[in-house]
Amino acid sequence: MPVLSFFQRFLGGRYSSLLEEEVSRLRAENRALMNSLLGTAGFPPVEFPEAPKPQPLPRLRKRSWHQIQAWREADAGKPNHAVES
Repeated sequence: MPVLSFFQRFLGGRYSSLLEEEVSRLRAENRALMNSLLGTAGFPPVEFPEAPKPQPLPRLRKRSWHQIQAWREADAGKPNHAVES
């Protein structure tokens, strides 16, 4: 099973980078087409801001069952702030 998960991570990262490259290529093509249409209509070309760089996602830590159980026990021991009559 570890070999299968390794290949999934390897190919998943590669697939993501291929998609990002395709998006940047399509954006450049759209800019060129729009400027071509604007030029045909007699307008000056438009300068577009650079596309934002993809940010890496923070890695979420998986909590162990004993940590989750300790949090639940601590929450259960806390008094409620509701006023009882």
